[in-house]
Amino acid sequence: MAKFFGSQIGAQFALNMNEINCHKSPHNMKFSIKQQSVLYEGFYQLDKLTIEHERYDGKQQTIERELLLRHDAVCVLLFDPVLDKVVLIEQFRVGAIKQQNPWLLEVVAGLIDKDEAPEEVAHRESFEEAGVHIKNLSKITQYQSSPGGTNETIHLFIAQVDSNTAFGTHGLEAESEDIKVVVLQKQAAFDMINQGKINNASTLISLQWLIINEEKIRKLWLI
Repeated sequence: MAKFFGSQIGAQFALNMNEINCHKSPHNMKFSIKQQSVLYEGFYQLDKLTIEHERYDGKQQTIERELLLRHDAVCVLLFDPVLDKVVLIEQFRVGAIKQQNPWLLEVVAGLIDKDEAPEEVAHRESFEEAGVHIKNLSKITQYQSSPGGTNETIHLFIAQVDSNTAFGTHGLEAESEDIKVVVLQKQAAFDMINQGKINNASTLISLQWLIINEEKIRKLWLI
């Protein structure tokens, strides 16, 4: 590993800054897909792509990447502002099998696999997975779940619900879903973030958003 001391650090920093100053804006940069082939097609599809794109130094670069093609997804944090509770769900996740416990606490979620608006999916999945009806629905944000390897976009919402109607197990038998409803005091859910008991992106982002924006969402919903 290279080590820099004294003036060497300043020289290296100046060199890096000069490189940054000559970088192109990504808004003016171009790419093209030269080749795309299907490696696997099942519930998801895996493609191999050859892509040529501009570099920040103005040169061209050709790369090969594998891309997992997924439907976009909708995730919904169910919040009861009257009882100050959140409704989460718990289910087995194959992607978490290397963890000590692959049964994860999550927000309600579902794929946009039909001609549906994200808001329609939010309503449908909230009933299918938690047995609740949405009173108010507000968009939090949308983001790329893992852009280094998949094209999936997550549409993240917060919804007002009556937590007294949330209980039991749910899920579609045809999709082998086995989903348990977990109702928590809001602060208990916040504490679970720091305890590492909530460890998936959509749930972390939505709960942290609620920490920051609770007053705003209560005003929006006239609570």
